[in-house]
Amino acid sequence: MTTSDSVLTGPRPTSVPSVGPVVAELEDEIVSFRRDLHRHPELSYEEYRTTDRIVELLSGYGLSPVRMESTGAYVDVGEGPVVLALRADIDALPVEEETGLPYVSVNDGVAHACGHDMHTAVMAGVAVALGRILRGATADPDLRAVGERVHGTVRVIFQPAEERLPGGSLAVLRQGILDDVPRILAAHCDPQVDVGSIGTRIGAITSAADTIRITLTGRGGHTSRPHLTEDMVFALSQIAVNVPAVLSRRIDVRSAVSVVWGQIAAGSAPNAIDNTGYLAGTMRCLDADVWEEAGALLDEVVRQVAAPYGVHVQLEHVRGVPPVHNTEGETALIETAARRELGSRAIVLTPQSMGGEDFAWMTQKVPGSMLRLGTRSPGGPIYDLHRGDYAPDERAIGVGMRVFTAAALQVLTGEDHH
Repeated sequence: MTTSDSVLTGPRPTSVPSVGPVVAELEDEIVSFRRDLHRHPELSYEEYRTTDRIVELLSGYGLSPVRMESTGAYVDVGEGPVVLALRADIDALPVEEETGLPYVSVNDGVAHACGHDMHTAVMAGVAVALGRILRGATADPDLRAVGERVHGTVRVIFQPAEERLPGGSLAVLRQGILDDVPRILAAHCDPQVDVGSIGTRIGAITSAADTIRITLTGRGGHTSRPHLTEDMVFALSQIAVNVPAVLSRRIDVRSAVSVVWGQIAAGSAPNAIDNTGYLAGTMRCLDADVWEEAGALLDEVVRQVAAPYGVHVQLEHVRGVPPVHNTEGETALIETAARRELGSRAIVLTPQSMGGEDFAWMTQKVPGSMLRLGTRSPGGPIYDLHRGDYAPDERAIGVGMRVFTAAALQVLTGEDHH
């Protein structure tokens, strides 16, 4: 059963016809393409085969993709100035896959556990669908007629290295790929939302995300004489507990600054105080302005908490990404397309996530919006991202293709007035 057979009917408030027929023509091939990517995941800036497969698919449909430096690619569909960009990320994670699917990863310790293979398949399918509509190469007569009255170009970007901070989207910016782009859209899989639905939100939809690494050094010794040492374990524990607590009193709680530790290490024997210790974690923040404030405050607070214990502090604060900010006009563009293709009930308000997403760098440059693409099978298990057992419902590919193809046609035909 294709996506168009199931949950995708609804009102069409514009003169652009439903893109369901062209999606149905392509969906089986795009799902197979996604399975191939899933079977051969590649880490950040190592996406050579993935890039080759994207270029191969698009070229096979008469498009002219352009390779980016190293890995990644983009393709322009249409003629005239760029009126809209669509972005997918293509890298995988250093996670062992545990899905047991027939197309399970063949690369040990690497898996598409965040759904980037789904994002890539959706946007590749949109590029192909748009190309067919603009060339009149679809069997649907209404869509062929629409292809005759479009003007402008849609740029579809396949970005590398989203999972490596500060993010491969900076490479897209550095190479000038967004210089002539007036607006941009993207998607991220959401295993909390049922397939057939999308989540939208105006304003920040993700969090700022930084990495914190703290190394302590000091005089070690015997646990029977801690007064003759700089007690490393005690100092680490005070930083681990008190830095998040102090920040929560120094920064507006409405910005939701969250410091969570993932690593702590010191010592090798129960009766010995080591001379080094290590603590690492992340700092996340829902507000871009407060993110800047928290970064400056972190160093002060860490050193103040550590000072009574006489240890030397080396703080490495790796700035990550700001929040993705969804603009009103671009979110409305997504919602209009989704209402036409899926029906109004398919649009849900998504909460702001504490996860980071490097699409944020793009939305700092041009107006943009990211939707949450529902990937949960109704009534099925709820997976989490970045887990080896994440298994999205592939019907979401057709859902995404329909929403983004419809949104692109709205802009290409001049029917989007935001």
